[in-house]
Amino acid sequence: MDIANITKNLHPLETKVLLHYSQSDILTSERLVKELDYKEGHANQAFSWLSGKELLKETARTPHTYFEITENGRQLAKTGSVEERVVVLLKENGAKTLPEIAAALTIENKDIGSAFGQLSKDGVLKMNAEKKAEYTGSALPKRISIASTLLKRAAESENGLLDNDALSEDEKTTITGMAKKRGASDSPFKIIERETVSYCLTPKADEVCAALKNAGITGNEIGEVTQKMLASGEWKNGTFRPYNISIQPARIIPGRTNPYVQFLESVKDKLCSLGFQEFDGPLVETEFWNGDALFMPQFHAARDIHDVYRIKNPTHAKSIEEPYLSNVAEAHENGGNSGSRGWNYTFDRDFTRRLILRSQGTVLSAHQLHKAEVPGKYFGIVRCFRYDKVDATHLSDFYQTEGIVLGKEANLKKLLGFLKMFATEIAGATDVKYVPGYFPFTEPSVEVHIKHPVLGWFELGGSGIFRPEVTKAMGVDVPVLAWGIGIDRMALMALGLNDLRELFCEDIEKVRLRKSK
Repeated sequence: MDIANITKNLHPLETKVLLHYSQSDILTSERLVKELDYKEGHANQAFSWLSGKELLKETARTPHTYFEITENGRQLAKTGSVEERVVVLLKENGAKTLPEIAAALTIENKDIGSAFGQLSKDGVLKMNAEKKAEYTGSALPKRISIASTLLKRAAESENGLLDNDALSEDEKTTITGMAKKRGASDSPFKIIERETVSYCLTPKADEVCAALKNAGITGNEIGEVTQKMLASGEWKNGTFRPYNISIQPARIIPGRTNPYVQFLESVKDKLCSLGFQEFDGPLVETEFWNGDALFMPQFHAARDIHDVYRIKNPTHAKSIEEPYLSNVAEAHENGGNSGSRGWNYTFDRDFTRRLILRSQGTVLSAHQLHKAEVPGKYFGIVRCFRYDKVDATHLSDFYQTEGIVLGKEANLKKLLGFLKMFATEIAGATDVKYVPGYFPFTEPSVEVHIKHPVLGWFELGGSGIFRPEVTKAMGVDVPVLAWGIGIDRMALMALGLNDLRELFCEDIEKVRLRKSK
């Protein structure tokens, strides 16, 4: 690009730099902020543009370390350090146990323990024969007064930063022990490492600068006419920047809801319009609600570690709510009050407390049964986790829409009506079929299948009428329709996709092109 074209296409931010500095000047963003009244972002943008035109070159990179005061540090600057407060308390009130100190100062026990440990090493505090901390009369170590000064200086500064190069050796030693690079919320200071990049103008910049002066360009040309300019008439005396109308305008991308999120919301709207109430629950569940309350025997293959994700810490819940624990245990052992013979094994009350990631949405239906209204209709959009091979129709982290309908008039015909609604009105399928299924908690059980134009037939979800072993243990004595539909699979049809993984695609352009029905 020749000098004339470069001159014509310069931004005012670049023009001012070229006119104000020469090749002998060392330029940094801090200098432009101070001398040209730029913001730091404007300075860096000018450097980037000028470098791209070969009018500027990098000369050096200088690392700098700063210490930024945290919210915890600002609080300590007001109240004093924990060590200072402990010493003052013991001076004024005599010896105390560490828990008594923590209670008096409303500080956590661990912080009091750390402060005592350090002050005892310094000889300022000691533990007496009664196991109480007491003040020895020694002077506070120098680091405490240095720390206090550093905290106040940082808190009073405009940006909350202390430059490492401006600190004395004692201050550097002290602040290093008070700062962290990451996870600094519990530390007084956060370590910030930055680089100061220095630049200088190239010989080519002199030619461009001369051309700018000859053309009378100052960098103060008007680029946008504001309402204020129009009102005052200021625009009449100004010089306007030339515009290249052949340059492509910036791409404007309007924001909109993610298509899959929009689809989920449409499902919620549909069910709420039909009179359903929404329920929800935690991702971490017990074996009790995830399986036992649904009359799944504890020796069922789906309870194996290869099908569910167990929680490492803690491994078990503290307790299970009564009387539901005893009712469910009886249903498993002998059928309880359901009229069934149960599974005829000894119910393991320790196993039932084991914590897992919920593997099916029906866990929320189990939770809802004992507090549901009769008649009543409930649903949830439920995130589930199951150890599964990931492919076009399977994910190990997936969503279900879960629902129950309670009432004396609930029957299989109504259940099939709900399934047809999901398949045709929500998923948009035209080919639907019902297949007999088996689930430990429903009888009869039905699977609904739909035909995808590319993937062919696949299961949309399972459903049925809850067995009395499930409902009576929760105090429900009417028929309960239940279903768990793979909402991710419904979205395949509704959004015109061929692979479940596309719902969570990282390619933002593909996401922008999707449209939900």
